[in-house]
Amino acid sequence: MHSVAIAQVFDTDLIATSPGVEPRARRAPADRQAPAETGAGNKGRAASATGMPLAGQVLNFGEGRQIYAEGDTVHSFYKVMSGVVRTCRFTSDGRRQIDGFHGEGEIFGLETGGEHRLSAEAVTDCCVVAYRWSGLSALAGSEADMARTVFHLAMSCFERAQEHALLLGRRSAAQKLAAFLLDLGGRGSDNAVDLAMTRQDIADYLNLTIETVSRTLSQFERDHLIALPSSRHVVLRNPVALRGLVD
Repeated sequence: MHSVAIAQVFDTDLIATSPGVEPRARRAPADRQAPAETGAGNKGRAASATGMPLAGQVLNFGEGRQIYAEGDTVHSFYKVMSGVVRTCRFTSDGRRQIDGFHGEGEIFGLETGGEHRLSAEAVTDCCVVAYRWSGLSALAGSEADMARTVFHLAMSCFERAQEHALLLGRRSAAQKLAAFLLDLGGRGSDNAVDLAMTRQDIADYLNLTIETVSRTLSQFERDHLIALPSSRHVVLRNPVALRGLVD
């Protein structure tokens, strides 16, 4: 069991900016492991907007490791400092449903109930900061700026949930995959997308089979909509045409 090192982080930019089916055998959840030891240099300090800093715990997780499980008691919410995290659940018939992918600067685990509705897993090696709800609630109760921050955090998560629902509501696999690639490509400046997630992750996020995802990507490549230099690297050659599929 790895030890957990705690660092106090004082974050002035908690508000995240928005940037992952067919029945199959139930997969066991990702192995749960204590966070890897946090190295030196993970301590930072900055004044908050109100001059009352919010302390967080820096945690490192290896690829595939579980950060928290569905049903765990909600103590904290999290901000991704590096890497990618997925939030997901398993249905009663064994299907995995991925609710979202969360990259650098994004918030996850912001839930109002007493238990987590989703599990969170590291798609890649990642570093996250855990913020205790108790600390945030205390500040929000006495500081107007912190109360606004809490509101914007909640709205950001709500908007991402809406976007995912709209994505799943699209009629065809081509529409879903085109919208997914355009969203990822829109975060960069050169229409190049480095996929942290696997084809299976994408399939579970879009409510498709892995075969459909692979077949649709190949069709996009034949139609010169994208280039696939490698399985994890996609270049959007014709974003306008992809947008036409979505619209």
